[in-house]
Amino acid sequence: MKRKFVAALSLGLLLTGCLQNGKVEQKTGSVPAPKQETQPAAKSAKPAKPAAVKPSPAKTTKAAKAAKKAPVRKDLMPAVIGTTNKSALSYQPGEEMVYSFKMDFASLTPGKWFMRYVRKGDDGKTFSGKVPADQVLTVKTSLDRPGFVSVDITLVDEKGKPVTLPDAKGVKKKIQYFAGTAVQPEKLTDCGEPADFDAFWARQKKRLAEVPFQGKVERKLIQSKPSYDIYEVSIPAPGPRPATGYLTIPRNAKPKSLPATLTLFGYSASKQKIPTWGRSNQINFFLNAHGQKLGQNDEYYKKFFASIRTPKYNYAFDPEQNKNPETCFFNGMVLRVLRALEYLKSLPEWNGKTLTAIGGSQGGLQAIWAGALDPDVTNVFSSITWCCDLAGNAKAKRLCGSWRIKYVPGLDYYDPVFMAKRIKKACVTIPRAGLGDYVCPPSGLMILYKNLATPDKSIRWVQGSTHGFTPKKSEVVVWATPQYSGKK
Repeated sequence: MKRKFVAALSLGLLLTGCLQNGKVEQKTGSVPAPKQETQPAAKSAKPAKPAAVKPSPAKTTKAAKAAKKAPVRKDLMPAVIGTTNKSALSYQPGEEMVYSFKMDFASLTPGKWFMRYVRKGDDGKTFSGKVPADQVLTVKTSLDRPGFVSVDITLVDEKGKPVTLPDAKGVKKKIQYFAGTAVQPEKLTDCGEPADFDAFWARQKKRLAEVPFQGKVERKLIQSKPSYDIYEVSIPAPGPRPATGYLTIPRNAKPKSLPATLTLFGYSASKQKIPTWGRSNQINFFLNAHGQKLGQNDEYYKKFFASIRTPKYNYAFDPEQNKNPETCFFNGMVLRVLRALEYLKSLPEWNGKTLTAIGGSQGGLQAIWAGALDPDVTNVFSSITWCCDLAGNAKAKRLCGSWRIKYVPGLDYYDPVFMAKRIKKACVTIPRAGLGDYVCPPSGLMILYKNLATPDKSIRWVQGSTHGFTPKKSEVVVWATPQYSGKK
């Protein structure tokens, strides 16, 4: 995998922060179409047409060339503004969905540009078109069944080539917007879990118990901060590698005085860095997903990441490896998560009460595993959760993106939508589910939320949000159960 793409996916680690919207109550144990609270509310589908910008051809050419060379301040970058005629998740079968898009060119003078759109959906239908970028683009469609529709917008030139502009850091970026709507998403269901799901995980936990760690943990103090210490930690775990990561513990902490948090990371093939932050009021363990050694030279990591992939696939993507749940790449990753939780609970400073798992993308996947397989986990924060409903495209023809693990039945044992049924008490917060994110399709996030057995849960839907991008101005819909506590 190219480093640039890996780095972009690693953004999945970043969570979107605390929920600021009001709660939308739903009945516990079901997901009826909620009376949604949005921010801001969706506007009319027919906004007033803005005054057309008509610079002279000479000025247009000059401005366009200058824009391609000079960095543009982030707050002055052009942006697509998208709205729908109703709240995005509120449509009924056959009801017309009306999307409206307009360009905000900020301080730039546009060239001869167009807004190009592509409509896709869970019904398998696709159509496209374009309009001049100084006009309002209206796309009308519908869906005849429960599911999602995606309308992707890209700013292109007269030859159909995407317009790229350098941002404040000089990185060229496309000007895009990925909108989504849904028909009765609360009616979506998973594709069926393996009959021996619980028996399989009982066997894996037995394997874990057969590898003792007490008295065998390697822990090395590497830095001391004013309020906490940082340690390198390696904990024995079933093959192929130990659980490794950085541990921060407040200095002079008393026994049984602190909550503990397990921080989990997005998809990455890079060295784990020493954390630049810790907290004076809790234990934090930054777990490495792969069990790599810490603090090694570049040559070690080059060889390490070459060793965990297969000749044709990056790690976790090999369908042959994933056919057997015992040999699935995720198997060792799950066991390292469980071992890290055991270690945290063994620390004398842990208060025995509050245990949190937090992460985004691949980290969100691991956080769901933690909440499902360790009943002592009290809080789960899982943003843009990866690998939900992996069978959805193959079995139910649900829309997904190209960067997706190929479905084979062995992956069902690791799918968050089935793990969710085992989270019965922990407070689960999904800080962001992007309606334009098809690395982690919204249909999968919907089924994940619906399947969560806990009465204490919340999900925050963001219009126009992709895996690594959230628009400044966009509809936000929050669903939460009446018991949602938002603990941390």
